[in-house]
Amino acid sequence: MDTKLAVLEYGSQTFWGLELTFTKRGAVFVHLSQHERDRVISEVTLLGFSHHPGLQVPLFLLFLMIYIMTMAANISIVVLVVADWHFHTPMYFFLGNLSCLEVCYSSTILPRLLASFLAGNRAISIHCCILQFYCFGSLTAAECCLLAVMSLDRYVAICRPLHYAALMRVRSCLHLAAGSWISGFLSTIANTYWMSGMALCGPTDLDHFFCDFTPLLKLFCSDTSLMALVTLLLSALFTLPPFLLTLTSYMCIITAILRIPSSTGRHKAFSTCSSHLIVVTLYYGTIIFVYVLPDTDTLRPLNKLFSLFYTVITPFANPLIYSLRNREVRETLRRAFTVRVCTA
Repeated sequence: MDTKLAVLEYGSQTFWGLELTFTKRGAVFVHLSQHERDRVISEVTLLGFSHHPGLQVPLFLLFLMIYIMTMAANISIVVLVVADWHFHTPMYFFLGNLSCLEVCYSSTILPRLLASFLAGNRAISIHCCILQFYCFGSLTAAECCLLAVMSLDRYVAICRPLHYAALMRVRSCLHLAAGSWISGFLSTIANTYWMSGMALCGPTDLDHFFCDFTPLLKLFCSDTSLMALVTLLLSALFTLPPFLLTLTSYMCIITAILRIPSSTGRHKAFSTCSSHLIVVTLYYGTIIFVYVLPDTDTLRPLNKLFSLFYTVITPFANPLIYSLRNREVRETLRRAFTVRVCTA
C-alpha cells in the first residue's frame, strides 16, 4: 500500500473518498491502494466541449469536415510542389514543407477529438497524453522556425533580388528546412522525458480538448515550478528567435516595398508575401493570446476557443490562403482539375 503525505484542514474526513489517517501534528496520511494508484496514473480525461452535450453531433460533423478538407488541401499542395517542376523553387519548397507539417499537426489533435465526439469516451492514457503533448509542442516549434525561414526567403527575394539565386540554393534550402524540423523535435524532448517520470495524483480531468502543457502541470503530485521555468526557457529559446527573425524580415520587407516608386511595383511586391504575412499574423496572434496572457478563470474559456485557431483553423486556412491568393497555384489546380474531368 502506497502512502502520500498531505496537509489538510484539521478535522477533514474525506479526501476524494480515500482513507485518511490524522497525526498529532495536524498532518494526514492518504492511503491509496495499488489499484487506485494505477487507475489514477494510467489515464486522464479530456473534457473538451463536454459542457455542451447538445452540440456533440454538430461539432463532430463540423470538425470532421474541417479535418477532411485540411488533409485534402495540404496533401494537394505537397503533391503539386513535388510533381510540377514549375514549383521547384525555394518559396514553394518551403510551402510544401509547411503543408506537410500541417498534415501532421492536424493528425495530432483532430482524430482524438473526433473520437471523443463520436464514442463519448474522453479518457486517454497518460502515456498517449504525454506523446500528444510532445508531438504538438514539437510541431509548434517547427512551424515557428519554418515560418521564420519563409519570411527570410521573402526578404531575400524582395530586398536582395540580385543575390537570391546565390543565397537560396538547393543545399541551403534543404539545410533550412531540415533545421526547422530538427529544432522543433529537439525543443520538447527534455520536458517530455521529465514529465514521463513524474507521478500523477490530482483530479484527472483536463479542461481542454488536447493535452497541453499548462493543464497537464496541474495533475502532477510533485512541485512543477522548476519544470515550468525550464519549459519557459526552452520555449523562449526555440520560438523567440524565429519570431524576432520573422518580425524583422517583414519590417524590412514593408520598408523596401514603400520605397518602390510605382503603385504597380508596390502591389506586385506585396502580393508575393501577403499570403505569408496573413498566416504569420493569424498563427502568432492566437499563440500570444493563449500563452502570454495570464491563466485566469475569465480567460480560460477564451483560451480554449483561441487554441482552436492555431490547432484547427490555421492548418485548414493556410492552403486556402496560399492557393486563393496565388495565381500560379490557382491556375495549376484548375488545369489539373480540367484534365481529370476530361479524362473521366
